[in-house]
Amino acid sequence: MPHPAEVEIAARTTELLLAAGIGRADAARVAAVPGPELGDLQRDWEDLRRWLELSGELLRRLPPKPQRSPEAQAAAAALLTGARGVRERFARRHAGAIYRQLTAGMTRLLRLRELVFAAAAGFPGLVPTPQEVAREREFPQMHQDGVQIDQGILLAHVFADREAGLHLLHAMAQPTRWALDRLEEFRATGRLRLEPMSLERDGELGRITFHHQAWLNAEDDEYQQALETLVDLVLLDDRIRAGVLRGAPMEKAKYAGRRVFGAGINLTLLYQGQISLVDFMLTRETGPLAKIYRGLAGPEYGPSEIEDRVEKPFIGAVDAFAIGGHCQMLLVLDRVIAERGAYFNLPARKEGIIPGVANLRLPRFVGERATRQGIFFNRAFPADSPEGRLICDEVLDGSQIDAAVSTAAAELTAAGSTSLVANRRALRVGAEPLDLFRSYLATYAREQAYCLYSPALIDNLVRNWNASQRR
Repeated sequence: MPHPAEVEIAARTTELLLAAGIGRADAARVAAVPGPELGDLQRDWEDLRRWLELSGELLRRLPPKPQRSPEAQAAAAALLTGARGVRERFARRHAGAIYRQLTAGMTRLLRLRELVFAAAAGFPGLVPTPQEVAREREFPQMHQDGVQIDQGILLAHVFADREAGLHLLHAMAQPTRWALDRLEEFRATGRLRLEPMSLERDGELGRITFHHQAWLNAEDDEYQQALETLVDLVLLDDRIRAGVLRGAPMEKAKYAGRRVFGAGINLTLLYQGQISLVDFMLTRETGPLAKIYRGLAGPEYGPSEIEDRVEKPFIGAVDAFAIGGHCQMLLVLDRVIAERGAYFNLPARKEGIIPGVANLRLPRFVGERATRQGIFFNRAFPADSPEGRLICDEVLDGSQIDAAVSTAAAELTAAGSTSLVANRRALRVGAEPLDLFRSYLATYAREQAYCLYSPALIDNLVRNWNASQRR
């Protein structure tokens, strides 16, 4: 017998759909959500698939979000909420089995993007297709229904399944095809320039220079892909022993000629609906930042958590500021050298999102109380403050930074790579074992998906960023 609360929700959903002009028969059918799963993936999926087809059809009968009446918007919200609820329940029980089916018994390595679109093909309606994602991105964030939330729900439960989650992290630790396609060119020339940033081999250093000029190095989907490509090349090139991250001199009038490390996520593109949950939010953490911290994995997967990867030290040189995602980068570096007067902060909650993996990592540097102040109350950490010096290692005049980077690199690589890599791994095992990272991502994938489409995010962008007026 249905629970009284379920009966009440069904009655309310039917009422909202009728008010929006949906026929009574269809309204009643979609209000009666599928019963609890029986445990068999294919049987449970057939029941859910038919219901999702009807729910999706009714949603498509309604006008696009900007054109909906209050009644139509209430009906759309009821359909979306109901569908996410049943997807959540289905994924909680079956995400591991879905992952194993899509990866042929975990014999295929699929990146996040490949995985969610394989799921869209293999389980139609469970997550959006590439076309559905692209269609929604034609609208600003405030006019999207949030189809990417369904991707976050599925991936959260894949990460929550220990075996599947560790296998997925292994897949994300492979060098990307973009890097492999450019490897020979880079080995021959020692240089590669992409739109947002460049890589240059300088002796035994691989210098990655951010020059996303229009945005003060703010991050977006393109920026993330470029960063992962260049990090891969640093790790793949045998002539490079350490990586360096630094911002280029800027061209904008306010910062003309001054180096800037980075301004975090591109809030204008976020407002415009052009920041991806999978290609940016999740791939950033499991791709380039994870590779800086943990290195590149080989193609063979073993269920052991003992990490055996190609890894090298990375140094950050912070000029002006490291805001948001650029502050998060500092937490995975082996040495951070900051310009005097620089500062770090994490305004993600003010923006309406989660600051990546900083909630897990920042307390190790400054303590939980200061972390709460930084994330909840937008506290900045000046580089030359007591807390700032827990995030960076040296604070120098800008003219001294190049020499300090060379000195740090020489010290990091002086005793050879064996002991350095061994000590990096030993530190990680104590601070952030791979399984802890996987568990964090299970929460992060789901919560960040909902944050991206919350009314609070749009309100925060309008109030704090004036994003609608920026270009």
